[in-house]
Formats: sequence, C-alpha cells, structure tokens
Amino acid sequence: MSVNVLLVDDNPKYLRDALPFYGYNVDVAVNGLEAISMLSKNLTKYDIVLLDVMMPEMNGFETLKNIRENEYTKFIPVIMITAVSEEQKIISGLKSGADDYIVKPFILPNLLARIEALLRRSSWQNQKPNLPEMPTAKLKEPVQLTAREKDVLSLAAKGANNKEIAEKLFLREVTIKSHMNNVFKKLKVSNRTQAVLTALQANLIK
Repeated sequence: MSVNVLLVDDNPKYLRDALPFYGYNVDVAVNGLEAISMLSKNLTKYDIVLLDVMMPEMNGFETLKNIRENEYTKFIPVIMITAVSEEQKIISGLKSGADDYIVKPFILPNLLARIEALLRRSSWQNQKPNLPEMPTAKLKEPVQLTAREKDVLSLAAKGANNKEIAEKLFLREVTIKSHMNNVFKKLKVSNRTQAVLTALQANLIK
C-alpha cells in the first residue's frame, strides 16, 4: 500500500522532489486555503500532512486548527515544518494538534524517520500502511568527494540554497556552483536533489 502525503508549503521544491524518491506519493498545496480545499475534496486520500508554519493566505497554525475541527480529517497525522525554532511556537503547534514538529534546516533522514514512526503508531488508517523502503544507492564504482564537496552537499541536504551555503562556508556563490557541478559529475546525477539522496544512501554524507 502506497503512502499519500499532502505537502503544504509555499516553497515545496526540495521535499516535493525528494519524497517520491523514497516511494511516497506527494501532492502539494502552496498555502493553507489550498490545503483545506484539497483535504475537503479527498477526505480519505492522504495518510499524513507535512505542514509549513509560515505561509501566505492562511498560516500553518490556522490550517491545523481547520484540519482538527473537521470531523473527517481531525485524526490525520500532521508534522509541522518551520524555520521558527522558538520554544513557545513549538508548544503552540503541539497544543493546536500537531503530532510532531521539525525545525529547518533538517537532514532528510530525520524527517523520513519521523514520518515512518508516526505512520506506524497512527490509528488514522484501518491498518498500518506499508512503508516504502529506502532504495540503496547504485554507484558503479567508489566515489571520493573532497572535504569541501561534502560540506557543500551536507548543507544542501538541509535545504540550503547556493547563496546560503556560500555565506555559511565564507565562499563565493560561483565557487559553490563549481563544487556542485563536480559532485554531479562524480555521482553521475543531474540535479542537487539526486546528488543529496545518492550521497546519503552511499553514506558519503550524514
């Protein structure tokens, strides 16, 4: 049985591209209003909601309130995802009905583990979903990444863009692009999402 995820985020690209790699079916809503509409039209489709806090139209807390007040969706598992790390915000989210909370930047395996743990203990489905297995990386030959390439890729795995990586590593953005291109060639991939996933599975980064 496949797992259907509703990703509610106004900047969904990273998770939208990454989660299907692990077998999850992902639909995207770019704001809370769209999410409520999608849930209303598909009352039993989604197994879990990944909900960003800071969004236009309707923020994550308001969206969660609507989900929990709906008789048909009030038990659906919800993980809130946000850059806001203030303890009071986390407490507010949990009190509003969030099942779990993860703060950006995060490492993808951390989120995957939370999703799997939540689905295992959830009573939302009549039976426990068959969780997708992580594919193993298929590298035809050993790959050696430089220490700097690993630094760049590790930050990319946390969702940082080239500009943010450059600022953290005190490098120029063009240098980060050069490192990324070298990684693409070594891993034989065409984009940063594939690079991150392949490197994680091959234990090249953590």
